Amino acid sequence: MTATLTTEVTAAAERIRPYVRRTPLLHAEVDGRPLALKLEHLQRTGSFKLRGALNALLAGDRPAEVVTASGGNHGIGVATAAAILGLRATVFVPDSVPDGKARRIERAGARLVRAGSTYFDAADAAREAAGPGIRYVEAYNDPVVIAGQGTVAAEIVADAPEVDSIAVAVGGGGLAAGVALGGAGRLTVAVEPERCACLHHALAAGEPVDTEVVSVAASALGATRTGAIPFGILSSHPVRSLLVAETDILAARDRLWEEFRLAVEPAAAVPFAAWLTGQVPGDHPCVILCGANADWTP
Repeated sequence: MTATLTTEVTAAAERIRPYVRRTPLLHAEVDGRPLALKLEHLQRTGSFKLRGALNALLAGDRPAEVVTASGGNHGIGVATAAAILGLRATVFVPDSVPDGKARRIERAGARLVRAGSTYFDAADAAREAAGPGIRYVEAYNDPVVIAGQGTVAAEIVADAPEVDSIAVAVGGGGLAAGVALGGAGRLTVAVEPERCACLHHALAAGEPVDTEVVSVAASALGATRTGAIPFGILSSHPVRSLLVAETDILAARDRLWEEFRLAVEPAAAVPFAAWLTGQVPGDHPCVILCGANADWTP
């Protein structure tokens, strides 16, 4: 299955190419150490999520309408993908969705429905709304979505083959799994906030388990359980699981602004926080800055 999914990353790259940006790779030296920054927060919709959403909608028969559930970024991606393809979209969100992300979902043309207090409440409501001609687009627990997210890593490898580790923030695990597939054997460094760490606990337990979600980055990384499909991929590839403190996340976000004038949401600063604190291995590491959909001021 893994070999097939790796091939699907290549297919996804060709499929979504007309609609997504090939985001820049910034080579820098920080604190005397070399670092590559993948500026995926400059992607259309402000995050990597457009890649997986487009691949999901382009890979099979075209539905008449799509529904999804999201804490924010995935909903923006699905809403935009649907608009690009001329499809109606409904996005179910938890009551805790940040106002800025809710606004961007509606601005992309989707109908926004608030449903419950957690992502899983919203997901249950979205699945009930799916049916004939109405496709439910998973946020991360779908091999087609994961293949789309893996195109981020494929671009890194193509643009900087010397990169030997790729650090990425983890929510449900879709992007990290995509990095493992698209990274051509490079070490995936999966970074999570200390109290929002479903992958870390799943790897320790040997299976996905329910975990707490308490973090400044929770709107993007707030899955309480890693998806079974991402877990299967990540538990069978070279992966280093790391945790970072809340203060380090905010310090990393501010450092990206002060030093590079890169304005990202807290979730995107999570892997950079791990790098700043010396946890990310590799002689030529790359950090993915995955999103910029917070209403943020320095």
